[in-house]
Amino acid sequence: MLSIDINCDMGESTHLWPYDLEKDKLLLSYVSSINLACGYHAGDAHTMYALAEAAAGTGIVIGAHPGYPDRDNFGRTDMDLSPSAVYELMIYQMGALDAFLRVLHTRLHHVKPHGALYNRAAKDETIAEVICKAVYDYDPHLVLYGLSGSKLIQAATATGLRTCSEVFADRTYQDDGHLTPRSHPQALLTSTDQALQQVLQMVTTQSVTSLHGKTVPLVAETICVHGDGVRALEFVKEIRIMLMANGVEVGS
Repeated sequence: MLSIDINCDMGESTHLWPYDLEKDKLLLSYVSSINLACGYHAGDAHTMYALAEAAAGTGIVIGAHPGYPDRDNFGRTDMDLSPSAVYELMIYQMGALDAFLRVLHTRLHHVKPHGALYNRAAKDETIAEVICKAVYDYDPHLVLYGLSGSKLIQAATATGLRTCSEVFADRTYQDDGHLTPRSHPQALLTSTDQALQQVLQMVTTQSVTSLHGKTVPLVAETICVHGDGVRALEFVKEIRIMLMANGVEVGS
């Protein structure tokens, strides 16, 4: 039987818009792994602890979701930081979340960079390498979640980390397999039916149809759902139902 992980970015409390902790807790019933914001692009101590506590012991694996120190732009503005600065912000954020997991007698399972840092690492070999060095130095047993086919996945493999290649349900793709930039008017799939069809294609054929109609091969091991989306809860339910109807198992 085919199987796929569903991961969710959550705990992204911020001053930019109202945050609903209870909605994030409800999402836990439908995903198999979570990525918790660690305080730089979003998130705070209470949110990290509350969601880690809710997920601990459920079978859901917990990962860190470190981003740029950019709360005013939700970590979506690229920052030209030095490799040493990127290394330090990675270590700091992994350690912040891991402290809560330790007192809850559970463990950090993976790391997935956020937003502009994630996109930079997908194409920038130097930043990809320093992110992977930070993860490996912190704990070589951690899994690195990154964009399928990206420099980040390549760097993680070269570093000796286990990897999980990520695809996106609600984002469009370019002919080279990279995500369409958010600045593009067609960056997001607004039709639920289109998004579900894209998920099914990626999982069952290991390919995606680009914005320009090209079939692009990829490795789909985990599907991202954005917890801050207005319809995130309904959307992830529909994904689960669709996958089950097509004989696809969900698990981390």
